[in-house]
Amino acid sequence: MKKILLCFMAVAAVTMFYSCQQVNDGKFHVEGTVNGEQYEGKRIFIVPLTGPKTAEYVDSMEIKDGKFHFTKDTMQMYQILLDYHYRMGVQPLLVVGEPGTIQVTIDSISHAYGTPQNDSLEQWKVQTEIHHVQLAKMRRNIFDLNKKGDSIQAKYIQQRADSFHLVYKNYTRQLAKNLEGSILGNFLKDLYPLTYKRQLPDGRIVTMNADTNEEIPE
Repeated sequence: MKKILLCFMAVAAVTMFYSCQQVNDGKFHVEGTVNGEQYEGKRIFIVPLTGPKTAEYVDSMEIKDGKFHFTKDTMQMYQILLDYHYRMGVQPLLVVGEPGTIQVTIDSISHAYGTPQNDSLEQWKVQTEIHHVQLAKMRRNIFDLNKKGDSIQAKYIQQRADSFHLVYKNYTRQLAKNLEGSILGNFLKDLYPLTYKRQLPDGRIVTMNADTNEEIPE
């Protein structure tokens, strides 16, 4: 947890520095480093998050002196990945393709800074990691309580976990709203929609509340 919080504090510290490093040619530039001598000479890939994963759309290069770089014309979400033979213990990195230069570090916890949407994405990823760690602790606690037969306390912790998760979902939704119309905004918006469609046994299609799983009257 301490490491996660320190990463979150680092976002603000490096954002100002990297904002002065921009290349204003309308393209998306990645300047990256990979921590670990064992990755020298290995290939690293930048892959569209959605759409075809063919050679036409996927770029790769050899890591030299612990560094790599990519330039893309298409503005969309990407993943940066090591060759699949060497991914164990290394976190794949989600980045936003937007004009400018982002500084990337590939490690057990990977980071990207330097453009507005990637700075916002980095802060969201830190909050997401904190959420996942805390929620996992709650779920382990619930499991242990149920195993001991303490269903009342387990139910109480489950309610707390549900509330905690809802706060995180609403944080993500609000960030998506703040970034409405952007690449990152559209990505976040699709993660936690407010409603979904469900077909009932009688064949009717109804709208359901995504948080309560209750039908919304038409």
